[in-house]
Amino acid sequence: MMPDYQAFTVEIQNHIAHVQIDRADKANAMNAAFWTEIEDIFDDLHLNDSVRVVVLSGAGKHFSAGIDLALLASVATELGPDISRNARLLRRKILQMQGAFNAVDSCAKPVLAAIQGACVGGAIDLVSACDMRYASADARFSIKEIDMGMAADVGTLQRLPRLIGDGILRELAYTGREVDAEEARSIGLVNRVFADTPALLDGVFAIATQIAAKSPIAVSGSKRMLAYMRDHSVADGLEYVATWNAAMLQGNDLRVAMAASMNRQTPTFDD
Repeated sequence: MMPDYQAFTVEIQNHIAHVQIDRADKANAMNAAFWTEIEDIFDDLHLNDSVRVVVLSGAGKHFSAGIDLALLASVATELGPDISRNARLLRRKILQMQGAFNAVDSCAKPVLAAIQGACVGGAIDLVSACDMRYASADARFSIKEIDMGMAADVGTLQRLPRLIGDGILRELAYTGREVDAEEARSIGLVNRVFADTPALLDGVFAIATQIAAKSPIAVSGSKRMLAYMRDHSVADGLEYVATWNAAMLQGNDLRVAMAASMNRQTPTFDD
């Protein structure tokens, strides 16, 4: 049983966790509760063996309008006259917020983002930490921090270079211009575009269901290998997967999958 949250609803069914930002009246802006709760949620899902895949969505018309301006204003009230102490405070705040999205990135389960309406500012940081991104036709994206006089600092500039081309990322980061769903697909920011929000959720849950039917050991192992390759050479990655599979190939899932394939059956895997 998942606890009640202020900024989220979480439902688990058929091995799929649906994590929904639930502040539709505020365009799902990321308030103080959001930042603490999302880390707790994904830490719990990481350890929950009954969960095999996560769908992340936003309630209402918009995925998320980014960081709540009221939260930024509250941080400003904590600043004093001493620059060095202000810097220490701000650095701590930024690292805490980075940690929230690191929990999404490092979750052992694939995280699929279903994006409709606005996905701007901090929301770009969030979806950049997900495994895959899908959009409805009305989705729009913007690295909005530049219009606030700051550089994005919670993951966009670190993760997006591995998702889209360097030149287009620089254009978006320097201008803050809006990208529609079709352009987002063409540059590789999203995998697929759906006609509307109901079609988006149906489509993303269909993909999640496909993933949930696979060996959870194989899926989490694949995610781990892909994450490792972001910061290592091909030779390092080959060495790592050899060591990993020296253990994992002795597991029961391989035998179950092979037997099902030979008998033309659908395999069923333990959590």
